[in-house]
Amino acid sequence: MSIDEKDLEILRILQEDAKTPVREIGRRIEAPITTVYSRIKRLEDSGVIEGYKPILDAEKLGKPTTAFILASFSYRMPGVQEPLEQRRIAKEVASFREVQEVHIITGDWDILIKVKARDVAAIGRFIIDKLRTIGGIEKTVTCMVFDTAKETLDILL
Repeated sequence: MSIDEKDLEILRILQEDAKTPVREIGRRIEAPITTVYSRIKRLEDSGVIEGYKPILDAEKLGKPTTAFILASFSYRMPGVQEPLEQRRIAKEVASFREVQEVHIITGDWDILIKVKARDVAAIGRFIIDKLRTIGGIEKTVTCMVFDTAKETLDILL
């Protein structure tokens, strides 16, 4: 699927505010409403637009504390023949409600995890009571966030 400049402008507008009416998008990109609607539908059907979700304020919802956790794991567990699968472990980590992001990474660590919780103690409980109980997780390093200058889901277009 090719994406032209009109598609990119539609995506920019939707990233800014996904609730922008099709009529307003059409006015801004100087295109008929039917054209805008069909372009959005094509972008949705092709998977370029994966969905629409509200962006929530974690602090107002009682989860103001953010941490990034680096985790490494043992590829073999005692008594288990098959090596551990990094993707399976990442999916298991991702299943916890506190977890916002899980990335398989290069370097000395295997997985980078972003967590939001009520406070530092809740982050600690998550690491001790949940994360470290996953088979194969060998060690972790936690980086607490003091302040956030930018946090976005937008993709620069």
